[in-house]
Amino acid sequence: MKISTILKWVTGGLEAILGIPVLGGAIVLSLLWTPLGLMLILHIATLVFSSKENEKLHGSILGIVTSILGWIPFVGMILHIISAILLMVDAYKSKNESVAQNS
Repeated sequence: MKISTILKWVTGGLEAILGIPVLGGAIVLSLLWTPLGLMLILHIATLVFSSKENEKLHGSILGIVTSILGWIPFVGMILHIISAILLMVDAYKSKNESVAQNS
């Protein structure tokens, strides 16, 4: 499995957790917005690996935007959910394409 696929699963899962209405907000606020900075770093790393491996970039780009705008209460929650969906769909498709190529 490609590194970009693994990173998409990880970042997608973390975005899904941060998208949970009360829990995600509590995590971000209790840790003083540190999760948004961590997610920004992870999304940039995912973008770099996806670019090197010729994978789709839009999930990581939206994740970067989400990390920047995630401090806005309802906008952040919606962006986290959308980012999680895009990243996980990309990871799933990437995994299936690599399995089909190996067959």
